[in-house]
Amino acid sequence: MRLLLVEDEKRMAQALCEILRLEKYEVDHATDGISGLDAVESDIYDIIILDVMLPGMDGFEIVKRARQKGIRTPILMLTAKSELDDKIIGLDSGADDYLTKPFITKELLARLRALGRRNINTPDGTLTFGDITLDTGTSMLSCSANGQSVRLSEKEYHILEYLIANQGQILTREQLAVKIWGIESDVEYNNVEVYMSFTRKKLAFVGAETEIKAVRGIGYELRCGRV
Repeated sequence: MRLLLVEDEKRMAQALCEILRLEKYEVDHATDGISGLDAVESDIYDIIILDVMLPGMDGFEIVKRARQKGIRTPILMLTAKSELDDKIIGLDSGADDYLTKPFITKELLARLRALGRRNINTPDGTLTFGDITLDTGTSMLSCSANGQSVRLSEKEYHILEYLIANQGQILTREQLAVKIWGIESDVEYNNVEVYMSFTRKKLAFVGAETEIKAVRGIGYELRCGRV
């Protein structure tokens, strides 16, 4: 799951990025409101953690503009402001949750898990498509037909997670590269093909009928059954 943290306090941002990466989140960091808005509008993130007091543009304005553009990514506002009016402004602007500094790390992580479940619409923490199930907590891929399972690598997991979340759509190599490796990554498209091959082998290992189909000249699509 890829997160965006928009936070201008250097120490706070470094600590949060380290904590989140230890929890196996992919994290990108923006240090001001302008770059934060650009990152939000890329619409590649699963959850956004957004400070209110930012140079260039405050968090309230970022949320407002993002929602006006139709971006529905769950947003957690993280700020030193604790007054009720500020919370109301944030939620009315389109934020999904609000956490006041200082906070307990366990509470932040719990709120992120809740937002993540809401985003993928799976209260039990699993993603399903066809005859496969992906456990978002353990990165285990399972086939419902035979009970066979295997643990995915980080990139394999994110590829399947992204494909399942966008089932019925063809995802381009560019979309996959940006989503899996990050917006500023210089990863080449052949890296996408290499990890796509690894992921297909894991699907074959568990005996799944579900497969990743290459659509010539466009990208990849997850399909149910070998057709």
